[in-house]
Amino acid sequence: MIRAMLARIRQGHRTTGYPRVPAVLPERFRGYPRLDPSRCPGGCHACGDACAYGAITHEAGTLRLDMGKCIFCPECVDACPHEALAFGNDAQLSSNTREGLVVLSGEERQKTRAMGDELISLFGRSIKFREVSAGGCNGCEADTNVLSTIGWDLGRFGVQFVASPRHADGLWITGPVTANMKEAVRIAYEAVPSPKIVVACGACAIGGGPYAGSPEASDGIGGLLPVDLYIPGCPPHPVTILDGLLRLLGKIR
Repeated sequence: MIRAMLARIRQGHRTTGYPRVPAVLPERFRGYPRLDPSRCPGGCHACGDACAYGAITHEAGTLRLDMGKCIFCPECVDACPHEALAFGNDAQLSSNTREGLVVLSGEERQKTRAMGDELISLFGRSIKFREVSAGGCNGCEADTNVLSTIGWDLGRFGVQFVASPRHADGLWITGPVTANMKEAVRIAYEAVPSPKIVVACGACAIGGGPYAGSPEASDGIGGLLPVDLYIPGCPPHPVTILDGLLRLLGKIR
């Protein structure tokens, strides 16, 4: 016991200071995109041609990148010979709406807004989610699970994941919602008492990700349930997930 106590003293405080202090992300992290169509010559669609998921387009002098489809690979950046686009180091990517995930050159960015005062009064101090893995690769589940470790300590914000939808305030959806999981998601949603919220975590849950268009997937949860928070990424970084949640709960403005 004494050795364990001494080890804890030597380790010190390990929990991240975010959001009190900015998160330190590695240089190779790919966050909010920067688009500069003034560098694009007419008729060049190299970035769009390189994207396998149709996340980026260049039309009529406007670059458009849909973070809901983007898996944040560097293919479009590598394909552009004019350095017209790049991924920054900003992990604040989430949005309340599907349209808010679309980045247009020259347009103001839309960050997640806090849910209404009534929901804040109900869930602002304590909110519980039932996570439903709806056919994904387990990447989003892994990065969500990281938030419950000592390095992030999600419980200090009153956020917990529970085993039953009947004990939850909302659903946390990952994966493209495969045909086999569609009914399970519906049953889980109906089991959550109202009022309830839905979070779509990751590119698959938002729009199907690499599985978009498959007859065995539903292209995400948006067409099946009302979504309150979209968290893009493949998978989203824990900072992106935490930032979106805290903004929705009104703890970051």
